[in-house]
Amino acid sequence: MVAATLPAELEALVGQAVLALQQEAERFTATGSAPKIEVAALQFTRVIDPGNQLPGYEGVWRNARNARCGTLTINSDGSCFAEYDLFCPHPRDPRWFVEMVTAWGRADALRCEAKLIPSPGDE
Repeated sequence: MVAATLPAELEALVGQAVLALQQEAERFTATGSAPKIEVAALQFTRVIDPGNQLPGYEGVWRNARNARCGTLTINSDGSCFAEYDLFCPHPRDPRWFVEMVTAWGRADALRCEAKLIPSPGDE
């Protein structure tokens, strides 16, 4: 895949999705330990939606070891889906472990949630 520059009309959507992920990460990590989720760290490629053959974009975040730690997909219909790995204990409930945070929707209606799994030993 070839790196792509994101069209200007999609920048606001990307900014909103990244902000939503950041806020959700801050809710589900210990104070001060949330990762810094940044638009500038995304590496986008242009992709083709197999359903309608229209262009979309996929962005990838990578950690210091160059392993993928998150993605942001912008579909041809203007909707998006983003996820970012946290892999940390729940800050307020020891029964849970926070795997990742996700955001999805459109610029005017983004939704967010954390994906929780039972803590090891609590299964």
